[in-house]
Amino acid sequence: MSNKTREPMKPLDAEEFRKQRRLMVTWGVTLLVLFPLLIGLGLFMRLNQGELVHLQPNTFYAIMTLHGLGMAGLLFSFALGGLHFLVGTRFARTSVKVGYFVFIGVVVGVIGLVVATLIGGFAAGWYLLYPLPFKGTSWPEWSSGLTFISLLILGVVWLVGCVHIVRALSLEYGGFFQLMGWRYLGNKEPEEELPPIALISVVSLVPGILAFLAGAVFLIMFLFQLFEPSLEFNPLMMKNILFFFGHTLVNITIYCAVGWVYTLFPEFTGRAWKLTKVTVIAWNATFLFILFAYFHHLYMDFAQPISIQYAGQLASYMSAVPATAVTIFGVIAQLYHSKIKWGVIPLSFFLGAVGWAIGGIAAVVDSTIAVNKVLHNTLWVPAHFHTYMLMGVVLFILGFLYYLTAPQSGKEGGPKAGWAFWTFVTGSYGFLLMFYLGGMNSIPRRFAEYSTMGISSSHEIGALLARLAVFFVVLVLLGIITMGISIFIRLMRWVVTDATSTESSA
Repeated sequence: MSNKTREPMKPLDAEEFRKQRRLMVTWGVTLLVLFPLLIGLGLFMRLNQGELVHLQPNTFYAIMTLHGLGMAGLLFSFALGGLHFLVGTRFARTSVKVGYFVFIGVVVGVIGLVVATLIGGFAAGWYLLYPLPFKGTSWPEWSSGLTFISLLILGVVWLVGCVHIVRALSLEYGGFFQLMGWRYLGNKEPEEELPPIALISVVSLVPGILAFLAGAVFLIMFLFQLFEPSLEFNPLMMKNILFFFGHTLVNITIYCAVGWVYTLFPEFTGRAWKLTKVTVIAWNATFLFILFAYFHHLYMDFAQPISIQYAGQLASYMSAVPATAVTIFGVIAQLYHSKIKWGVIPLSFFLGAVGWAIGGIAAVVDSTIAVNKVLHNTLWVPAHFHTYMLMGVVLFILGFLYYLTAPQSGKEGGPKAGWAFWTFVTGSYGFLLMFYLGGMNSIPRRFAEYSTMGISSSHEIGALLARLAVFFVVLVLLGIITMGISIFIRLMRWVVTDATSTESSA
């Protein structure tokens, strides 16, 4: 049976499209404001580790807590917002009201986290490792409570956003099993095509729904103990729930952004990027194994059953390799003999895929039990997750934002945009290299300073790498602020255009 292209949903009317676009502008402006500020918090941390400034330990760890929670939350929120926009304007009807509900909830949650950490001094780290928020704390109880409530708000609105997108796609394409692409697994070609972003959305968001439900249970248990201190929970159980939530959140952030690439990159190569049997198998495998990959965070927990440790290593490989491999192969196939005109947008998508692959390989290395015994508590860990977030997700976001303001026009800001882009990329890889070198030299992570370690060589190497990292972070900030200003101006032109169009139609 010959393959035929599915009829797309009816185009949005002009007013509905403007509403979706205004929502996306709101997300874009929010990211452009908050992202450099969160980078600034990271800069302070490296300045302190490089002994160029002196922060009190609790201040350092409060900053570390906000930096980690803020970055993970901001990048996922934007990835979800971008998915809401792309799906809602091209593939299935999404509600602008739900989109704003998610946005407002995120803003409320972020404000709560800022108050709890920078004013209340909450400094348990992004991982909230039980019973750390309750034992020997240096911050008041209200800041712990505000943190738990803020995170609960974020989890609830993310859950609503995920359910809404999955429901919209299910209504459009015939349910969950159709969205998983199983009709591609037969010997015959499917009668109608499924857009890759639909499959990737389900693979990303359904595990996210499960993770957010687990996170909500975890935070409610924290609130119970806050109000009734005599309560105690099993620390290993709490750690499993926490890392299932946190690890899944980071992974699906990447996958949501990869869905954009499958959709937008073909517009620059001139080639369709269709699902195949291999692609469907790879993403279905990712859907299954992503639920168990978090086990590699618990290798050092001797009470964890050995069988689960082995399962964690296998799941880590199986969740990382298939989706990455088929995506990288797909990018190469898109580029092979194409007449692509390289600009900031396709470069962002291409180099984002490269950064995702590099960070993924480093993560797989660390998820190997024998290697993890050496690298587990070193700077290798922030090296790999900063790689696929900074050089993967952030590059995808930059490409997406430039695309929104200059779709297919090639007018991406001219030489200034190119200079800022390469400044950002150079600074980012230099910054990441300092992390990798630190990990290879056994420099520990989560240390406010290295002078009290009692190992002079580690102190000297750690401080030196931190000072070098400061230089590269400055380049990162210079590049991202320059690009951010350019994108912000373009987004504001959208707002003016929308206002003018509304007045004209009235």
